[in-house]
Amino acid sequence: MVFVKNWEDFEIAAENMYMANPMGCRYTMKYVHTKGHILMKMTDNVKCIQYKAENMPDVKKIEKFTSNLMGHMASKE
Repeated sequence: MVFVKNWEDFEIAAENMYMANPMGCRYTMKYVHTKGHILMKMTDNVKCIQYKAENMPDVKKIEKFTSNLMGHMASKE
């Protein structure tokens, strides 16, 4: 499992991973209350990338990314 430090790198890598294998990808998000951060993970059983969001502006980025990912999942392509 690789932690990605930069949000843009995680977003690009996760979207590329999903587009390469949409049926085999899993995306999870977990809030850790004691530490006050959100852990995001995208895996396709071969590669696994993670990102840890620790500040409030990242929450808006996560919301936008999740919405974009759900749009890809709902499209017919």
